[in-house]
This record gives sequence, C-alpha cells and structure tokens, in this order.
Amino acid sequence: MSPEFIVGFARKSIEMTLLMSLPMLGVGLIVGVIISIIQAATQIQEMTLTFVPKILSIFIAVLFAFPWMMDKMTTYTAELIKDIPNIIG
Repeated sequence: MSPEFIVGFARKSIEMTLLMSLPMLGVGLIVGVIISIIQAATQIQEMTLTFVPKILSIFIAVLFAFPWMMDKMTTYTAELIKDIPNIIG
C-alpha cells in the first residue's frame, strides 16, 4: 500500500463523514439561530430553551435524510469491498 493510497482512503473517509453529518449540523445551526433570535427579541435568556427544539428538528432531519444516508453508505461500502483486491495487492 502506497502513501498516496492511504491518504486518498483517509480523504474519502473524512469526506463521507462530513457529507453524512452535514444535513443534521445544518438543521441544528438554523434552528439554533432562529431560537437565539427569538430569545433576543423576547429577552428570555433561558439556556435550556434551545435543547428541545434542536433535538426534535435534528431527529426529523435524520428521518428525512436517512434513505439518502443509507444509499451513500451502501455505495461507499460496496466500493470498499470491491477494492479489497487492489488494497491487498
């Protein structure tokens, strides 16, 4: 195994991880900003107020993104399994 192969393999893994987490992180960011704006406008400074909406919105995002995430993961895993002879040899 060459250093280029290892770097490419690590790069693809990190890209896949970021791609898989992006929908949930984006939804959490958007909901957090909206809740912060509402808190600033109403001057309610309760720290625990943001947790429930964020958790619910991220859970809903996971439900909607799950088929896409599974498709990406199965494609990535199939490519890895298909490349096992190239990795060994």
